[in-house]
Amino acid sequence: MFAQRQLLRAAPRFAAPLRAPVARSAIQRRLASSTPANASENAFVNERREIKAHAHATTDLWRKISLYAVVPCLILAGVNAYNLWNEHWEHWSHMPPLEERVEYPYQNIRTKNFTWGDGDKTLFWNDSVNYHKKE
Repeated sequence: MFAQRQLLRAAPRFAAPLRAPVARSAIQRRLASSTPANASENAFVNERREIKAHAHATTDLWRKISLYAVVPCLILAGVNAYNLWNEHWEHWSHMPPLEERVEYPYQNIRTKNFTWGDGDKTLFWNDSVNYHKKE
């Protein structure tokens, strides 16, 4: 097809007879014959067709895995995390109040004040969990 186009573009004055439908169909039939070169092209086309079919099947498999396996696993993991969160805070409620807990010398060491707030609390300070007795 490419050679035919080149021929038609390169020699427009000689191509008038080739533009006739009879000549064009004869050239196309001759180029489309089943020769050994064309047989290898068919093997290539068949291989590409098989690759596309395999890609479609693999894509379909991973879509099913994503929808029917991953989504339920994420839901179960979320339910498990929620239950662990509630158990943690239930356990936390049985502990003594923050003010009554022992503060060991290695906890909350301050060599200099922080630049934010009152200078005693870290950047990620949580008043319901962290406590620091100022001496």
